[in-house]
Amino acid sequence: MTQVTAPAKSPSTTTTSTKNRTRDADSFAVAAFVLGLPGLLVGNIFLGPTAIALATLALIRGTARRGRAWFGMFLGFADLVVLATLVTLNGTVSWSQ
Repeated sequence: MTQVTAPAKSPSTTTTSTKNRTRDADSFAVAAFVLGLPGLLVGNIFLGPTAIALATLALIRGTARRGRAWFGMFLGFADLVVLATLVTLNGTVSWSQ
């Protein structure tokens, strides 16, 4: 009986995939920050949870931009607080009265 083994990965392939994974995680951190900021003013019902999800993915994947990911997560939660405040005070999800 012959055993079939997977081919060994070369070090350059492993390094390249690690760099791509880190770059993707960094992109998620930046996207969380960028989406969380305008979510304070418009579209907080969509942008807040999206910012939280992207920041969580960035942190799980080991981003080098941990501060930006945490700030994006903070902004996402702030978006939801603004939404809850608007719904409570005005009975609507918009700034108009």
